[in-house]
Amino acid sequence: MTKEGVEGGLIYTASAMIRDEILARGKAIISLDMAPDRSLEWLIEKLSQPRGSRTMASHLERAVNMRGVKAGLLREFVPKDEFANPERLAYFIKSLPIPFIATRPLDEAISTAGGVMFESLDANLMIRSMPGVFCAGEMLDWDAPTGGYLLTTCFASGYTAGNGVLKWLDA
Repeated sequence: MTKEGVEGGLIYTASAMIRDEILARGKAIISLDMAPDRSLEWLIEKLSQPRGSRTMASHLERAVNMRGVKAGLLREFVPKDEFANPERLAYFIKSLPIPFIATRPLDEAISTAGGVMFESLDANLMIRSMPGVFCAGEMLDWDAPTGGYLLTTCFASGYTAGNGVLKWLDA
C-alpha cells in the first residue's frame, strides 16, 4: 500500500487484467483476503466475543490481530454499519472488495503494455512487413512482472533478435 494506491508482485501479475477491466467498465474490483491463515468461522467466533468498552479498532486488534494498514482498509471499504455484524465483518476480512479506478500515469510506469504484436513478427522477431527490422524487449506487446522477469525476457528476446539479424545478413 502506498499513498498513491497498491503495488507489488500480485498486482503486477494481474495488472493487464485490472487495466483491461478498468478500460471496459470504468473500474476493476479485486477481493483481498486479509486473514488467509484464518477461516471465516474462526473470525466470526472471535469477532462475536463482547468487546465491552473497547473501541472497534481495539476489538479488531485484540480479537483478530487486525491493525495498521489492514484496519485502515476495513475502515475505508466496509460500510460503517457492517462493523456491528460479526458475520458481515468476517466476510469482509476474508473478501474485502477494493476498487481500482485508474492505473498510474505513463511517466511513473516501471514497464508498459503495448508494442509490436507477435503476429506481425517471424520466429526471429523480424517484422514481416519490414524486412531487416527486428524487435526485442519492451518493443514487443507483452505484459510481464517487473524486475528480474522483465529483464530476463528483454535479454532473451534481444538474443533471439540478434541471432535473427545475423541470419538475415547471411541470407
